Amino acid sequence: MVKRRTKRAKPLEYDSSGYKWMWLFAMFDLPTTEIEMKREYTRFRKLLLSQGFSMLQFSVYARHCPSEEAGEGVRHQIERAVPGHGQVRLLMVTDKQFSKMAVFYGKSRRPAEDPPQQFMLF
Repeated sequence: MVKRRTKRAKPLEYDSSGYKWMWLFAMFDLPTTEIEMKREYTRFRKLLLSQGFSMLQFSVYARHCPSEEAGEGVRHQIERAVPGHGQVRLLMVTDKQFSKMAVFYGKSRRPAEDPPQQFMLF
C-alpha cells in the first residue's frame, strides 16, 4: 500500500490592513401577516443565527468571514433559503470598511463591534 501525502490547510492569518477579512450583512423585510409567513420569517432568522450571524439591529444581521471566498460560500447558503415573500439584501464589506461605521446610541457615539477573537472549528 502506498501512502499519499495530504496537503494541510494553511492556517488563516490576520491581515492587519483590514482588507482580507470580510463582514457579510443580511438585511431583510419579511411580511408576517399570515401564519405561514411568520414561520418563514422565523426559519430564515434561525438560519442566520445558525450560520454565525449576530443581530446588529432589528432585521439587520452581520457575520465576520475570514476571506471573501468564505463569505461567498455563506452568501450562497443564505440565497438558497430566501423566503418567497418580502425582501432580503446581502452586502459584503471589508473589515476596514466595517471599522469606519459610525454607531450611535441616542446622541452618544460608540465604536463598531470588534471581529471575533477566534475561529470556530467545525
